[in-house]
Amino acid sequence: MSTGVFLAVMGSAFLHAAWNSVIKTGANKVTGMLVMTIVQGAAGAAILLTRPWPEADWVPWLIASGIFHAGYKLFLALAYEQGDLSRVYPIARGTAPLIVLAVSGLVLTDTIAAWEYAGIVVLGLGIAGMARGIFGSGEAVALLPYALGSAMMTAGYSIVDGLGARVAGDAVAFVAWLFLLDALIFTPLCLGLRGRAVLRADARVWYLGTLAAAASYGAYAIAVWAMTVAPIALVAALRETSILFAVLIGWIALGERMNAGKAVAAMLIVAGVALTRL
Repeated sequence: MSTGVFLAVMGSAFLHAAWNSVIKTGANKVTGMLVMTIVQGAAGAAILLTRPWPEADWVPWLIASGIFHAGYKLFLALAYEQGDLSRVYPIARGTAPLIVLAVSGLVLTDTIAAWEYAGIVVLGLGIAGMARGIFGSGEAVALLPYALGSAMMTAGYSIVDGLGARVAGDAVAFVAWLFLLDALIFTPLCLGLRGRAVLRADARVWYLGTLAAAASYGAYAIAVWAMTVAPIALVAALRETSILFAVLIGWIALGERMNAGKAVAAMLIVAGVALTRL
């Protein structure tokens, strides 16, 4: 991997942590996530003006992916209402690959290598340490099920998106349809849970939501490009440095509490995820 590609992947990791921090800093996390989703849906619709309608065999994958993405963002927003970025993000981001690896081994009959088993152990220790810290720091315990729910949804769309994009044969069109469908699912879901008040967003909320959408799209686009010019496994592993970026942003920029236990747990999660992705 060249220095340029390495720096680009690190930038992608930072952008992913950054858009999460933007949502976290908003007064209403669910509204902020909704605005981001609407902006992404509009971007998807614009891209689709140059693309054909999806084939019938795309539809089940798109529906499943849209549901998983909507669930992922809802659980993540609810988790950020309860806890710190530096606590929620590592748990949600770190648990997802653990679930994907387990499903791949059990359902998809993928072979799990020795270092991946080692990664599972290290990752499990990191997640357990991060979760344990909740009970000793006075943070809301409710963040844990929401963060784990977000991880489960992430694992779901990770598997579905990969298989669905292969069926579609057009990753750009698949993602664009996904963005649009996600907005169509997430909007009524938010309305059902929070009522019409969730639509009340001032100029600042729209600005932050648009900023988060741009960072999210940029992170995704850079990662996809990097995987075309460098080993996919290496790119995937390097992207998990986003966990450390999120912890640092939470600590330095947002003033969240930091201690040795949280720092060690975050590093274990990064190391474990890297091992499972290599």
